[in-house]
Amino acid sequence: MVPSLPMWYYIASFLVAFLLAYGSIPFIRRWALKIGFVDRPNHRKIHTQPVPLLGGLSIYFSFVVTAGLFGPGGHTFWGIALGGLFIFAIGILDDYYKTHGKDFKAWPKLLTQVLAACILVLFGININGVNLPFQHGYFAFPLWLSVPATVLWVVAITNMINFLDGVDGLAAGLSAISAVTLFFIAMLKGQTAMAVFAIVLMGSALGFLRHNFFPARIFMGDAGATFLGYVLAAIAVDGAFKSATLVSLVVPVLALGVPILDTLWVMIRRFRENRPLYVADKGHTFHMLMRAGLSQIQTVVFLYLVGICFSLTSIVIQLVAR
Repeated sequence: MVPSLPMWYYIASFLVAFLLAYGSIPFIRRWALKIGFVDRPNHRKIHTQPVPLLGGLSIYFSFVVTAGLFGPGGHTFWGIALGGLFIFAIGILDDYYKTHGKDFKAWPKLLTQVLAACILVLFGININGVNLPFQHGYFAFPLWLSVPATVLWVVAITNMINFLDGVDGLAAGLSAISAVTLFFIAMLKGQTAMAVFAIVLMGSALGFLRHNFFPARIFMGDAGATFLGYVLAAIAVDGAFKSATLVSLVVPVLALGVPILDTLWVMIRRFRENRPLYVADKGHTFHMLMRAGLSQIQTVVFLYLVGICFSLTSIVIQLVAR
């Protein structure tokens, strides 16, 4: 059991993560330009000039270093750090292919994401049961249910955040909103470790966002977006899902409401059009909003507001369900 921490400790961990991410970007950006690690425009993308594609390095670096310094350590940190390394590595490989105008195959990414999710399970980070509201008992999920549920959640959220990384500042901003939501939920539940990880992730995302908001000077790439999604999913599993009631099971879903709804919309549309789910297109919610006449900034701010509404709702439900 991790003892409660003073508020200054959370503020300090946030600031360190923010400054590491924010301060490392200029160096990473120059390096990416020097070696040609840039995202080149094509018919699916909004930007018209090559943009450095190594921003995910600042997110991974700032989170792991700060969480290692301020977090309680133990199985949760090492599970997230090790699994996150696999996610980051396969993301960098995917981004490398993009810099050469090629598409990386989907199945190696999926297998690596499943492996990273299984690493969380091996380190004891899994969806393990639910409190029953009327019987005042606890229903423990059997292993055959707990493991697939955890893997499915982690892989799904990992990709959902990545799907949103199509407009400057959207994935980083929504990840920060989801992270601060999971922070408040962890505080309400007395989960100090998860609160630290959530506030550190928020700092990393906002430090990067300062360089990524329109007009973006650097992109996070698949490496950054999938890592953000992976850590958010892990924090939810070891935080919001722990000791949850049937009612509060919707809390982590609402905390990540925008990426989940966007993905559901894309899946339904592609299924109706008989198109592969893994092939990118311009059919996401942010594409629709821009086709409706909103600018990039207006689109991002609108989806931020939607995300905040989902997040506030999730916190209210957590308060009521306590």
